[in-house]
Amino acid sequence: HGKENVDSRHGRRRGAETTRFHTVNVAQPVRFSRKCPTGWHHYEGTASCYRMYLNGENYWDAVQTCQRVNGSLATFTADQELRFILAQEWDLEEKTFVRKDQPRFWVGYQYVITSRNHSLEGHWEVAYKGSSEVFLPPDPIFGTAMSENENVLCAQLQCFHFPTLRHHGLHSWYAENCYEKSSFLCKRSQTCVDIKDNIVDEGYYFTPKGNDPCLSCTCHNGEPEMCVAALCERPQGCQQYRKDPKECCKFTCLDP
Repeated sequence: HGKENVDSRHGRRRGAETTRFHTVNVAQPVRFSRKCPTGWHHYEGTASCYRMYLNGENYWDAVQTCQRVNGSLATFTADQELRFILAQEWDLEEKTFVRKDQPRFWVGYQYVITSRNHSLEGHWEVAYKGSSEVFLPPDPIFGTAMSENENVLCAQLQCFHFPTLRHHGLHSWYAENCYEKSSFLCKRSQTCVDIKDNIVDEGYYFTPKGNDPCLSCTCHNGEPEMCVAALCERPQGCQQYRKDPKECCKFTCLDP
């Protein structure tokens, strides 16, 4: 709406002051870097969020923890996604279940043993069918804690904390006893995050995380769409002022 139309509409109310406030459509696409909750890492290639949980849990408990945050244990669709995971600087200072320089963590694969002859023969499977494009790991290193009675082992991915090794993408795959405790990596779809760091459900209006508290968007597939901006005139009778970064059209006057 044009400013004149809004002002005249407000002016028709008896005794009402003219409101200097109007809305305009955003003409150009607006990009927002924040598409994951706090503590999660965003990867544009899969429109996904990833979080490393450092508290040691067995595989089945890790599955439930990921489900509680609307995710699952991470699986990977391409080498680029895996390289992104290996290159991240996960905060490993608090870890108690992995070596600091060579962390290992649960991911969403299981190794099914089909023969126990001279070597353990079997194949990898995706634990939870979330995508038909998931790739399967190569032959694993077998963990030391595996039991002779277990026919299903669970996947641990080992990466390297040293920057020179991490950026070269060096890693190993382990097939481990599923009841061992380990850190684990959850994966979920990207989401809408509002300016106060709250997660927004699909279809709801919200103000995206960013520098404009006067922006109102609709959450669609984890992206802010159909955004409308409110424009505020500077406060009257105040020469120096500061905008509130969290609330629209709220100012603090800095005059003596």
